[in-house]
Amino acid sequence: MTARCISVCAGLAIGLVAGQVTAADTAYPSRPIRILIPFPAGGSTDLLARMVGQRLTDAWGQSTVPDNRIGANAILASEIAAKAAPDGHTLLMVAIGHAANASLYRKLPYDTLNDFTPLIAVADVPIFLAVHPQLKAASVKELVALIKSKPGGINCASGGVGASHHLAGELFRQMTSTSFQHIQYKGGGPALIELVGGRVDMMFTPVSTAIQYVKGGRLRALAVTSPQRVAITPDLPTIAEAGVPGYESRAWYGLVGPGRMDKTIVTRINSEIDRLLKSPEGRDKLQSLGVIPMGGSAVEFDGFIRRELEKYAKVVKAGGIRVE
Repeated sequence: MTARCISVCAGLAIGLVAGQVTAADTAYPSRPIRILIPFPAGGSTDLLARMVGQRLTDAWGQSTVPDNRIGANAILASEIAAKAAPDGHTLLMVAIGHAANASLYRKLPYDTLNDFTPLIAVADVPIFLAVHPQLKAASVKELVALIKSKPGGINCASGGVGASHHLAGELFRQMTSTSFQHIQYKGGGPALIELVGGRVDMMFTPVSTAIQYVKGGRLRALAVTSPQRVAITPDLPTIAEAGVPGYESRAWYGLVGPGRMDKTIVTRINSEIDRLLKSPEGRDKLQSLGVIPMGGSAVEFDGFIRRELEKYAKVVKAGGIRVE
């Protein structure tokens, strides 16, 4: 073989390798990405999913399609995602119920750990422990004492069994050894309206939706459920600081895909969204929605989900909670 022939063949080989790398780099996404949203348009889950989708569209030039599939406490959307092809073109925005449902329901049409690929933790929504101003409790300790002085006489609203409001309240009840009436409504919005109207005594409610009533004096916030204080109310203690050591309940949101996704695609999605969450514009946008950016690796999110599964399995079992 002549030197010229060797050179030509080598050039062709290099070209083929380069072509393969380019093809691999551009293979995903090859069509629009569907983001399943288990809750109605306009809520926190929906807004965060659309924000994430827009980032992926801007970065990769491929459209994202929000798909609100509402029903069965997020189980409907989760089942669709679990059964989708693991090619990164179907994603699912999940919330705390993703972990809690595994214990709340006797049987699910999927395996919470094995049928999903954790991609990234997106946001943490701080929760107020709020009471109506007419309730004679100005601190967590005073509230606990009041509840204990009236077993079953104080009621607590929530958006339904298994909702973040309900689980935060149930954890509080167990950790304080108190007894109060759980009154459920069809969503956090109606429950909050009843609290503001004085028809219920207390509620664990997202800071983003309750802050206007707290600032306006129509609700009294006693503490936040998060492990750290919230920037918007820096003087308000955490429940752990206020007398219930170890208490923590978070209304979180994250992105997952079908199980067994390719690690290269997982890394690509994670890296792009993590950059968004760490960027000044991303943080400002999330803070305007009343939520705290999370981020981190897919492995870290997997560990977080596993801890939440274990945590709420104990809460659900101890409370005898079941959704049929």
